[in-house]
Amino acid sequence: MKLEELKLHDLHFIGVGGSGMSGLARIALAMGFRVSGSDAKESDAVKDLLSLGAEIKVGHDAANIRADQVLIVSSAISANNPEIIRAKELNLKILTRAEALALFMSNKKSIAVAGTHGKTTTTSMLTVALQGLGLDPAFAIGGTINRGGTNAHYGSGEYFVAEADESDGSFLTYRPYGAIITNIELDHVDNFPNIEAIKDLFTEFINSIQTNGFLIAGTSSPYVREILSKVTRTDLKIITYGEPGSDLNYTHLSLKPYGAFARVTYKGKVLGELEISVPGEHNVSNALAVIGVGLAIGSPVEKLISCIKTFSGARRRFEVKGKVKGVSVVDDYGHHPTEIDVTLKAARTFAGSGRVIVIFQPHRYSRTSVFFKEFAKALSLADKVYVLEIYGAGENPIPGVTSRIIADLISNSEYNPSMIEVVDEVCAQVKTGDLIITLGAGDVSALAPVILENLNAL
Repeated sequence: MKLEELKLHDLHFIGVGGSGMSGLARIALAMGFRVSGSDAKESDAVKDLLSLGAEIKVGHDAANIRADQVLIVSSAISANNPEIIRAKELNLKILTRAEALALFMSNKKSIAVAGTHGKTTTTSMLTVALQGLGLDPAFAIGGTINRGGTNAHYGSGEYFVAEADESDGSFLTYRPYGAIITNIELDHVDNFPNIEAIKDLFTEFINSIQTNGFLIAGTSSPYVREILSKVTRTDLKIITYGEPGSDLNYTHLSLKPYGAFARVTYKGKVLGELEISVPGEHNVSNALAVIGVGLAIGSPVEKLISCIKTFSGARRRFEVKGKVKGVSVVDDYGHHPTEIDVTLKAARTFAGSGRVIVIFQPHRYSRTSVFFKEFAKALSLADKVYVLEIYGAGENPIPGVTSRIIADLISNSEYNPSMIEVVDEVCAQVKTGDLIITLGAGDVSALAPVILENLNAL
């Protein structure tokens, strides 16, 4: 199906309240589509879409389906959903979110941001930088940009920035004009048995980039270096970053609690002085990727570098939720050992002489079973760790795999499946200057406001 054909139909989103789906529905409305949808429950996302003119039903019902629709279905929706069953009876076209997004991207110069870690932050930072240049890009991001408070927009400019999720291989449908690969590691072990499968996937992703497009590659990752060495395409403009000897690099690094400074070089030439407003050396690397895109599309680099400073972060990416009585509370989405490592290093700089106290919720039994030793090593960077029970995310439990196998390897940890008890214990023992960070991809994020409320009551 092509975009012109899609425009002949109304669009119906099943699972429209989800982060990715609601953003896609927002874009569809801006493009002029008639949009309907359904979700299991009412939410702020549903209310927002209703205010924009979408027709949304709470609850899934075959009666919601019309013969003139194309369905766009969330990956969280099962095949026995009554709306899907009815759509198949009517022989309607059913698209995944990735397939629909690929169609929306097809009439602009799309830039896909891929990689095992850092996708959301890098996509958000790139979007804000391009906005600062006055380019008004369209964008679809897996998280919400702090500035603007949204995860999707259909801009008037020629570029479409999209976070490209590799977890199920669906990003191969995008065929972008340009791409960023931040890094490559083994993850999503429920879909990919080994690192070779991941490398093959990203190699295919590189080959999906349009003719005469560009690739910005984070070569601090050895697996990125490996697959780059095998790329035979001569039409791609490739800019590497983040590793000594790469095209883009930084020197004179100075880390601050709320950001960092560094001098940026390109092929040995100084481009300018970079200042970012989000903590951690890894975010300096993310900024290099954004600068790489600027070089590839011919943007004024000095101005682009200054625009990066205005990026204040994305929701659940080292998001400072508040500070009460000298105690800071941060929420972060990190759910892979590498993500936790860089997050806690940033937390250490942020906290200064204060303690870093972590409440960690592992995500998926499969990921926990493979990486429990690596989780323990990364979490050991904290002064105190509270390990909650695993957030299954729809997976069936694996015998013998619980959060305890992580906690048992950390000397300064405590395993406790009770969120209420953990919050009470943390609040009872914190001191001025401490940093409490809720960490994980599940519902652990709900604890941050509770912690702040409890601290206020002390």
